[in-house]
Amino acid sequence: MVIPSSTFTIGRVNQSSKFGKWTSFCSLRQSLLITLWLSLFIVLFIWQKNLFDGLLIFRRNSGSGGVLVIPKLRPFVFNLTDFGGVGDGRTVNTRAFERAILEISKLKNGGGGQLNVLDGYWLTAPFNLTSHMTLFLAQNAVILAIQDEKYWPLMPPLPSYGFGREHAGPRYGSLIHGQNLTDVTITGHNGTIDGQGKSWWDKFRQKRLNHTRGPLVQIMWSNNIRFSNITLQNSPFWTLHPYDCKNVFVTNVTILAPVVGAPNTDGIDPDSCENMVIEDCYISVGDDGVAIKSGWDQYGINYGKPSTNILIKNVVIRSMVSAGVSIGSEMSGGVSNVRVENLHVWNSRRGVRIKTSLGRGGYVRNITYRNIMFDNLRVGIVIKTDYNEHPDERYNHKAVPVIEDISFTGIYGNGVRVPVRINGSLEIPVKNVVFRDMSVGITYKKKHIFQCAFVHGRVIGSVFPSPCENLDRYDEQGQLIRRSAMHNITNIDYDF
Repeated sequence: MVIPSSTFTIGRVNQSSKFGKWTSFCSLRQSLLITLWLSLFIVLFIWQKNLFDGLLIFRRNSGSGGVLVIPKLRPFVFNLTDFGGVGDGRTVNTRAFERAILEISKLKNGGGGQLNVLDGYWLTAPFNLTSHMTLFLAQNAVILAIQDEKYWPLMPPLPSYGFGREHAGPRYGSLIHGQNLTDVTITGHNGTIDGQGKSWWDKFRQKRLNHTRGPLVQIMWSNNIRFSNITLQNSPFWTLHPYDCKNVFVTNVTILAPVVGAPNTDGIDPDSCENMVIEDCYISVGDDGVAIKSGWDQYGINYGKPSTNILIKNVVIRSMVSAGVSIGSEMSGGVSNVRVENLHVWNSRRGVRIKTSLGRGGYVRNITYRNIMFDNLRVGIVIKTDYNEHPDERYNHKAVPVIEDISFTGIYGNGVRVPVRINGSLEIPVKNVVFRDMSVGITYKKKHIFQCAFVHGRVIGSVFPSPCENLDRYDEQGQLIRRSAMHNITNIDYDF
């Protein structure tokens, strides 16, 4: 059959028309897809840029390059330079601090004020804080303590001590001090407060000081106090000393001093404090990392203010001279309800320690240690009842401290010579101590490695190394396996 040419032409035209429409549709679809992909790419690029800028927002400070922007944390914000401060490391800025803090003290009814210490080295003598104040240290700000002790004021002994910790009579004040305050914050972008303590340490060793050295930061009789995101270093004496305070929070604070040659540079010393949290901190110092206290002998008994409700969490400590976390020895007002968890003590003399003696009185009770890691220590756990150091001879020799209800759960470690040394006594037995889930790698196996004397308590489930005979044994379900008949047996060995 012959198809007319006109018919073929029409069919071809129709096919060409359909193909052209399909081609146009594909081109349009491709264009739309390309447009969509370009739009998504642009949106993604903008989002990523905003995200990146958001992560680096603190770096965008007009003309400041990599300097972090200081947030506004109070209704009124001042810079130390507004009051004549000069951060050259030579100019003494005490008057600038005092003028700025006086101005902030007038703002207590308006929400208080914030004092910014900008990048630089700000030399100063001791100064006092005020209520409703935030002291903010920029990233490269360093507050430097003046070293000449004639600029450090003398203060009466602490009422719960009755005696300077090192000398009778008055004691030096702290670099940063506060009394009867409320709502105070010291924070920053990890700026530094440096006590320049070496001259104090040298004079102490050479017995050239006539008064007890002062702490780096001391807050007394105050509440709602916060420390965060700062570095405290080279304190003349104890570094951070809250005394008879309530509601104290120490978060993300670094505390540093030489691990040898820096005597009594404790990290944090909660003293007769109630409701305190210490978390996410790093401490490497020349004495105890944290030392919980509540007064000394008869003075602490008469003052009668315990340290209670204290949480220590997520803290790393190094202490080659003393211990990671200590309770005492000045604990005459009592210490109770302390929880220590997620603690890592490394390259240190001792891990955790409770220390007291006859004459202290008071009590240490309801103390919980959980998830504790020891790494290269001489002694892991210490309870010592003969720490005989007294302010004077007027203490009551019959004031017997009570130590009871102490639990250790999840104690791990490596490179520990003596994992446990609990030295109770006939007068001060250690009561109701519980060990559960313990595995500590030891480095010395020839002598007693789990040492006890006058201890009453339990071992529940698996504990390594083998516990002392003073303790009752229970299985994982808490069922009694063997009751000890020798709670008062002594196998303490101080030769190593």
